[in-house]
Amino acid sequence: MLLSRRTIRPRPRTTAAALTAATIAATILLPATTAHAAQCWFGACFSYVTGRQQTTTAGAAVTMYVADPTGVPANGHSLQELSLQSTGGTVSGNTVEIGWTVDPQVNGDYLPHLFVFHWINGQPTSYNTGFVPTSSTVRPGMALPPGGSVRLAWWNSNGNWWAYYDNTPIGYFPGSTWSGTFTTAQIVSAFGEVAADSQTSCTQMGDGLYGSQAGSSSISDYQLYGSSDQPRFTVSATDPSYYNYGAASATSFRLGGPGAC
Repeated sequence: MLLSRRTIRPRPRTTAAALTAATIAATILLPATTAHAAQCWFGACFSYVTGRQQTTTAGAAVTMYVADPTGVPANGHSLQELSLQSTGGTVSGNTVEIGWTVDPQVNGDYLPHLFVFHWINGQPTSYNTGFVPTSSTVRPGMALPPGGSVRLAWWNSNGNWWAYYDNTPIGYFPGSTWSGTFTTAQIVSAFGEVAADSQTSCTQMGDGLYGSQAGSSSISDYQLYGSSDQPRFTVSATDPSYYNYGAASATSFRLGGPGAC
C-alpha cells in the first residue's frame, strides 16, 4: 500500500550552517498523476524512479550501478539508494539509507560518493553522521569509480543496523540511536532521485539514458533477509517524460533519464 501525499516529507541535508532546501531527499513517494509531476517544495523539485515493497524484514540488499550523471546544479544532486524504513514512513518512522550521490554541496565535487543517512522518529539527521565505521578501506563519503556496480545492504544484527558494501560489513548505526525500538523494517525502497531548483530539471538520473532504453542504469538482485515474504518490487516513476523505468521484475529494474534538456 502506498502512502498518501500528505504523508510525504523531504529529507533535508544538514550542513555546518543549516538545512538547505536543495539538499533534500525523500524515501517515500506516490507515483505521479501527470507526466510532468516532479514534487516541488521548500524551493526545490524532486524526481524519483522507485522500486518498493511493504514487508517485515531484518535486512535487504541490492546490486546498484554507479553512474556519473551530468547537469547536477551546485545546489542539487542525483543519487541512487537503498532505504529500509519502519511503519510510519518519513512522518514518524525510522530509516536507514545507503547509496551513492553526486552532490557538490555535500562532497565538494561532481563525482559519485558513497553515503549513509538515517532518520529518528521522523526526524532527519545529516549525511554520514552517527555511523560507526569498521572498515579501513570503505567509508561513507569516499568517491566511487563510475561505470561499475556495487552490492549494498542493510542487516540488523543484535539491534544494530549494519551496512554492507560488496558483501563486506563497513560499519553500523547503533540500535541505541532508536532506543532499541528499530530492529525490523516494514518498507523497503530502492530508487533513483534527482533534486534541482526547478521542475524542468536538466539533471541526469543514472547515466542519462531513459530506464526504458538498453544500457541504462540499474538496480538488481534484490534480496530480503529474515522475511517470510519473497522479494517483490512495485516500480513507479514520478515524471516519466523525463525519467522512467524499464525491464521491471520482482527483483530488478532499469531507471534513469536525461531530464528536460
